[in-house]
Amino acid sequence: MADLTETSPGWLAPDDLESARARMPILYVDAVPVRVDDAGEVTHVGLLLRIGADGSISRALVSGRVLHHERVRDALLRHLEKDLGPVALPRVPTSLQPFTIAEYFPTQGVSPYYDPRQHAVSLAYVVPVTGDCAPRQDAIDLEWFTPQEAASELVQQEMPGGQGHLLKQALAHVGYVA
Repeated sequence: MADLTETSPGWLAPDDLESARARMPILYVDAVPVRVDDAGEVTHVGLLLRIGADGSISRALVSGRVLHHERVRDALLRHLEKDLGPVALPRVPTSLQPFTIAEYFPTQGVSPYYDPRQHAVSLAYVVPVTGDCAPRQDAIDLEWFTPQEAASELVQQEMPGGQGHLLKQALAHVGYVA
């Protein structure tokens, strides 16, 4: 049997990752992809459609780990390309000041954010994209919603782990008041 351990720098073998997740917080980035008009107003929010390991369908933001020795900017770009495709043309802000920091806990109720696998700290960004988006990896679709639709109770219910709460914070950050 071939050894399937990832040898790229910054990646952990599955057992090592599980061990690290059990012992310390892991750094992530969350990105809310948006379309903006000429005045810089958000006109649409992009949400991924994913199928979970249990077969459930949910909506999600672009999200992923920051690797060892990887700049936050590079992690953000890597995950945007991984989830939205190579021609999404994200416009990562010059200043990498997140709109919030989301702290995910493996115990529900500690914060609005829940991840049963781990304690994770995520830097969250709103990122305008100007190119064509084609979901990749484990995303089966990308759907664009108006800010009103994205803030709706129906869409919020489709976003597990507190990502709906994070989306509402992003919308407030860009001036949308529900």
